[in-house]
Amino acid sequence: MKGDDAAVLYVGKAKNLQQRIKQYFAATGDGREMIPYLILRVHTIDTILVRSEKEALLLENTLIKKHQPRFNVLLKDDKGHIALRITIKKQWPQLLFMRYKGVLPPGDLYFGPYTHVTSARATFDLLSRLFPLRQCSDSEFARRTRPCILYDMKRCPAPCVGKCTQEEYDAHVEKSVRFLRGENKSILKELYTSMEESAERLEFESAAATLRKIRQIEMTIEKQSVHTPQGSDKDVIGVYRRGGDVVCQQLIFKEGQLIGSNHYDFVDIVQETHELLPSFLLQHYEKLSELPEEILIGEIDVDKEALSEILSQGRKRKVSIVCPQKGDKKALVDMAYTNAKATFNKEKDLHMLREKMLLEMQEKLHLKNYPQRIECFDNSNFSGSMPVSAMVVFSDGQRDSKEYRKYKIRSDTGSDDYAAFMEVLSRRYRSPNEGVMPDLLIVDGGKGQLNAAIKVLKELDIITVDIIGITKEEGRHDKGITQERIFLPGRDEPIILKSASPILFLLQQIRDEAHRVAITYQKLTRSKALVKSKLDSVPGIGPKKKKALLTHFGSVKRIEEATLDELRQLPFLSKANIEALMATIVKLK
Repeated sequence: MKGDDAAVLYVGKAKNLQQRIKQYFAATGDGREMIPYLILRVHTIDTILVRSEKEALLLENTLIKKHQPRFNVLLKDDKGHIALRITIKKQWPQLLFMRYKGVLPPGDLYFGPYTHVTSARATFDLLSRLFPLRQCSDSEFARRTRPCILYDMKRCPAPCVGKCTQEEYDAHVEKSVRFLRGENKSILKELYTSMEESAERLEFESAAATLRKIRQIEMTIEKQSVHTPQGSDKDVIGVYRRGGDVVCQQLIFKEGQLIGSNHYDFVDIVQETHELLPSFLLQHYEKLSELPEEILIGEIDVDKEALSEILSQGRKRKVSIVCPQKGDKKALVDMAYTNAKATFNKEKDLHMLREKMLLEMQEKLHLKNYPQRIECFDNSNFSGSMPVSAMVVFSDGQRDSKEYRKYKIRSDTGSDDYAAFMEVLSRRYRSPNEGVMPDLLIVDGGKGQLNAAIKVLKELDIITVDIIGITKEEGRHDKGITQERIFLPGRDEPIILKSASPILFLLQQIRDEAHRVAITYQKLTRSKALVKSKLDSVPGIGPKKKKALLTHFGSVKRIEEATLDELRQLPFLSKANIEALMATIVKLK
């Protein structure tokens, strides 16, 4: 279904197309309140005929990803994911903590995505203690002549200096992979056997170390208290919807133990529940390197065998799509539905609380607008040099990091905060991005910064934006506390909110986020300038050789500490380059 501008609004499939189209245009509704909004926008309907239901599934998935229609379920890639990665193609593989967007590159083993950074970090730390692998880069690994501190902490077996054999290291890799795949019970059996053998050989220190690993794994298993009698790897998907808003809940079972859950939110969805499930499954599981043995779901309007073939294509194992009608598996699907409903209600409650807080903010701070979009600016400089500024955006009371902007101050303002502030505001609001204006502008500062902002908006003839300033009260150290003061235009005295006020907490969060982004950007600008000033001053070292040097050594400091022999081993450096480096930045030892 396309709009009058030929933009794709909705992609669907049907065995009986005439009957399906009638459902959308029928006068009687079916509970999906987004359908009238869709039909009002439909200008043309295009059809493509295919030979089988499998081809229809593939085509629907391809078109949804290509056109990203508003009224379909769409898993977007703008959200960052967290995974653990094992670089199995290397001689000495690494375990890496990584963030990614989109489809993961092939070649290595990936485990995830993890819902929370905390759980991913905890798993990473546990594996670093149980089956430690190297954490250094390839270049650092090649240069190392003695073990690093991680070896003394029992967090690395130090293969770089031959402290472990290839067989011992590969055993750590194999156990790490099995642990991440959920094979905890079989690993425990092996560890118990190993401990008993060490004890029989009177190697009590080795037996004690193995026992510590056993206890750590058993503690991890105890935290996973939900079990299934089948004991297999399976995902259970539950869907809860209210009108066009949908939550898909995924429960993850490994060897019969519930080890985690994820949820995915969708709004303005036209598809019926049994239609959207196949679309969700195709988009979600194509990003994963390994599939469970089974995926348990409710009823779907598609051939389960065709869906299973598509998901299993190019995978080591074939996944079964099961729609249980009774028994333990049906109970798991019901549990996933209950969790999806609870997640839906929780998020709706949080949305209502944020909405109530923003309405209260509008009333307390005497704002003309409901503060749906809030922008806040902060400046940073290094002793008056390299000044920068940052803008952060909060939409509906939450961070909207895609809308953040960073600015390098162009004028020679030095440490003049007012001048830098006025320049950035002029650049931002003279030509607003796609016509988007904030409902509320927050400035980090008191009356001076507030008046500067008012002056800029007045010069640009902008009267629709509310402005406030927030700053800490000075000289209030009698009780070890500093109060926040909120300044409003045309008002001499500041507003002071209670320390426990959720409005104040949100304002502080926005101000602190702007400060964090500005400071981080200023440090990055300073470090780039430092690298530029040092390496660019070396005759004969151009951009390519500079990049190659930094890639090999890792930092300018390591280049400074390089020896003549190390430089001579680099094939991209000529004799003249080495002499220039030794004469300028390399510190002779």
